Amino acid sequence: MTGERRSPEGNLSYTDFILLGFPGLQEFHSLLFIPFFCLYLVNVVANCTVIYIIWVEESLHSPMYLMISLLSAVGLCSTNAIMPQMLLGFLFHSSRVSLPGCLAQMFFIYLIIIMDSSVLLMMALDRYVAICKPLHYVNIMSKRLLVTLTLAALIRGISVVCPMVILASRLPFCQSNIIQHFACEHMALVSLACRSTSHNSILGMVVGAVIIIFDTVCILASYTSIVHTALQIASGSLRRKAFHTCSTQLLVMFFMYSSSLFSSIVYRAGQAISQDMHNLLSAIYLLLPSTINPIIYGVRTKEIKQRVLRSFGRRQIVGAEPHEAFPAQDDKGLPSIAKKEDIGTAAEGTGG
Repeated sequence: MTGERRSPEGNLSYTDFILLGFPGLQEFHSLLFIPFFCLYLVNVVANCTVIYIIWVEESLHSPMYLMISLLSAVGLCSTNAIMPQMLLGFLFHSSRVSLPGCLAQMFFIYLIIIMDSSVLLMMALDRYVAICKPLHYVNIMSKRLLVTLTLAALIRGISVVCPMVILASRLPFCQSNIIQHFACEHMALVSLACRSTSHNSILGMVVGAVIIIFDTVCILASYTSIVHTALQIASGSLRRKAFHTCSTQLLVMFFMYSSSLFSSIVYRAGQAISQDMHNLLSAIYLLLPSTINPIIYGVRTKEIKQRVLRSFGRRQIVGAEPHEAFPAQDDKGLPSIAKKEDIGTAAEGTGG
């Protein structure tokens, strides 16, 4: 039986909700289960593989690879915060969730989105130090700094998401208890309130804009410096490695930020678009980045790819890859390109 409570205005407010998934495709939910379950399996296997490879290989216990494993861990959390309940909803055509459970899911969804962005920012900092200040890499990018940055990212995410969740929890939800979505997204829940939600909408947009703009500006500033340094490198192979670093992370960053921003804009402005299309866009930015990221970094990072192939019984790749997502590191975690005289000269020329 649907739970209700009485709001301060005297209206009955629902405390239990039903997630419909894709409301216009109810008769196809059993079929939708198959591709989303496959996506879930790929996500779990890809992220767990990257984490396992980096965990068991001591040569990969450097900040660069630890941040890749952290990104995979965040991706796993993102998937498990949404997919199990979503898949059960497909099997049973809907799923029931309490208001506290819905708010908790909302909290973790947006915390994980911010953590994703924060890890990309940390990786941009790591590459900036490695390429622009290679002689100082070991002293600056220590594991202690990595722990500090991770805690700072977690604190930032909690402090940003908590006000949004708290504000949503104070709304009376008396219009309906049917959420036309597969997850407790902020606007999907807030749209059921029976009083003005302008403050919630503004706060949600401001939080998204601040995170996206701040992180994007910092990341682009980092890669601008990397490109500037790379253009001064005499060695063509080292220049290609630097540009490969930029292209890999800029691709990941563009996909994550653009899909999130586009989904948010369409949700608020595209009233002519069907609810199923809104939900599909949400699925793209909530689920695909966490699935694609470990594949991108696994395929484009030679050291990880070699160890993955070795783990599956194949012989180690012979010879160097034409491109690497990141410069190789020695036993002390110092990027090998830092030992090249032309990189040292380039770093000095840019203030390194």
